[in-house]
Amino acid sequence: MQRRHLLAATGAALAAPRTGRAQAARTLRFIPQADLATLDPHWNTAYVTRNHGFLVFDTLYGLDEGFAPQPQMVAGHVVEADGKRWTLTLRDGLRWHDGTPVLARDCVASIRRWASKDAFGQALLAATDELSAPDDRTLLFRLKRPFPLLPAALGKSGVYMPAMMPERLARTDAATQVTEMVGSGPFRFLAAERVAGARAAYARNADYIPRPEGAPSGTAGPKHVHLDRVEWLTTPDPATAAGALQAGEVDWWDFVIPDLVPLLRRNRRLTVGVQDPAGFCASFRMNHLQPPFDNPAVRRAVLGAIVQSDFMLAAAGEDRAMWKVPAGIFTPGAPLANDAGLEVLAGPRDLERSRRELAAAGYKGEPVALLVPTDFPHLKAMSDIGADLLQRLGMTVDYQALDWGTVVSRRGSRAAPSQGGWSGFFTFSAGPDNATPAGHTMLRGNGAAGWFGWPDDPELESLRDAWFTAPDLAAQQATAAAMQRRAFETVPFVPLGQYFQATAYRTTVTGVLPGFASFWNVRKSG
Repeated sequence: MQRRHLLAATGAALAAPRTGRAQAARTLRFIPQADLATLDPHWNTAYVTRNHGFLVFDTLYGLDEGFAPQPQMVAGHVVEADGKRWTLTLRDGLRWHDGTPVLARDCVASIRRWASKDAFGQALLAATDELSAPDDRTLLFRLKRPFPLLPAALGKSGVYMPAMMPERLARTDAATQVTEMVGSGPFRFLAAERVAGARAAYARNADYIPRPEGAPSGTAGPKHVHLDRVEWLTTPDPATAAGALQAGEVDWWDFVIPDLVPLLRRNRRLTVGVQDPAGFCASFRMNHLQPPFDNPAVRRAVLGAIVQSDFMLAAAGEDRAMWKVPAGIFTPGAPLANDAGLEVLAGPRDLERSRRELAAAGYKGEPVALLVPTDFPHLKAMSDIGADLLQRLGMTVDYQALDWGTVVSRRGSRAAPSQGGWSGFFTFSAGPDNATPAGHTMLRGNGAAGWFGWPDDPELESLRDAWFTAPDLAAQQATAAAMQRRAFETVPFVPLGQYFQATAYRTTVTGVLPGFASFWNVRKSG
């Protein structure tokens, strides 16, 4: 399938509706990667929800640019009893946006709610005998066994983010969305200004107390806010987004599509580059509960037909510096990335063989309900490549063209595709999320308790447990290789490659930190 071209030769063709100019230099207008369809960062794994979460909520620890955990809401911790007793002390003066003080019991309830969904949190609580709040500023973990990754778990910057919220909200079952946005983070969510599908707004939290020491780095260090307002303007059409950015009607476009990068780089009033050096890992996720992908032989037939470079060309363009293949189940370049079994993706493709394997697996033309977000250009492009491949394999593709918010909602359904469920969708994960088994949601084999798709693979889970107890990096790497070999047998997901995402903002915007789109440390002039 040939990559489509979105541009005419001249930038003058990018006439865009006016979104209104900023009324003050301290208002920053931002186009997010997709619509903010859900607000609760404990409820789903949409990165746009994670980015929103870090404006409104804070975390007990943060991760610096080297992914080392640093105290954030906590003043510090003490480790005793041979690593099996951790005492965390909250910083003085922390308050929720409703004016009430942040208490240790709020954080205990938040940790429990987050850990009911998050893979890393589940591992932490599985190693915990008791989690309690002896007083208003103290959290106590009594562990069954040492868990040195505790700060990394409580400070993870990926999805699900370990957001701290008041106990009254954190007691909401994680299967139900929290819609009242009361955090203790650097910005307040302006609920009255939200327009679903179009707009979200945030105001500086005047009561926020940044950490007194260090420098901003990742989600760690002091979070100094220099903006009065941040406005998110959902703009699914790339040409409209590019036109608004060039006209100065918005200040920052989060996810620039590859076709538009050369044009925007020619504009001297714009800064264009890769903000997150860890990149993203693209994947095809199949529903293990429903035919035809409940059959591992069908999943293996699809895996053997995948040409990763086709998907990377669609998502990231022709510049090979912007993507990497072959890619296994762990983030390329990370210490656990390995070549075990990778020939299934790196070897020559034989579509006829894959068709024979699909027939031998017993596929008899069952519809494949493919969820396609038409308002998320990168995922739409990968979905089109995937739909074409499945059809060439001989599968009956039911192409479900939806908005991103509907995809996020519908992928939680376990019903049959004919009753509102689904068969597969294309997605991506931030590089750090796929770097280790700790936060790798798609590598779980815990069935009904797992992420959308619900693979049930006790052997994969056993290997994951072994990774947590491995004594050194060499042992971790050996376990990671075994996990990759197993994953290519049972196919919990299909890795499609690693790509690097371009972002663009006006030169009047400074202080943008490496990583995902965050708004502390950012200044706007002019």
